[in-house]
Amino acid sequence: MTEVVELDMQAILERLPHRYPFLLVDRVLECRPRQSIRAIKNVTYNEPFFPGHFPGRPVMPGVMIIEALAQAAGILCFVTANVIPDHTTPFYFVAIDKARFRRPVVPGDQLLLTAQLERSLRGIWRFSTVALVADQEVAQAEMMLTPGVGA
Repeated sequence: MTEVVELDMQAILERLPHRYPFLLVDRVLECRPRQSIRAIKNVTYNEPFFPGHFPGRPVMPGVMIIEALAQAAGILCFVTANVIPDHTTPFYFVAIDKARFRRPVVPGDQLLLTAQLERSLRGIWRFSTVALVADQEVAQAEMMLTPGVGA
């Protein structure tokens, strides 16, 4: 049986190089090393992209939703490898496939970010990801990351 890990903001900051305004994971509800992660992004009106996207009708850009999913997947990589990353262990977005957006994400929404590890081979990790708001799918994508750590 795999140990389930929960991470607060301090633990997230230890595992991701991102900082405001580009840190897009607020809490990890459940991380199952080598399997999956469930994390939260609280979407507030104060997000730096809302004034320009779009004035009068703020909508979270789809690329930011995908980035939030990639950050959650990155946390899963580092927890699985039991690594606290530093400047020598970056992770990079390698590929994205089959991205789909189902409905707009607006201020006040809470994104549930999920990533399922499909496989890791030669330092490339493949994930199936889904973002939900109130149990409704808002986005999905298959993505690959290279975290700079072994599998």
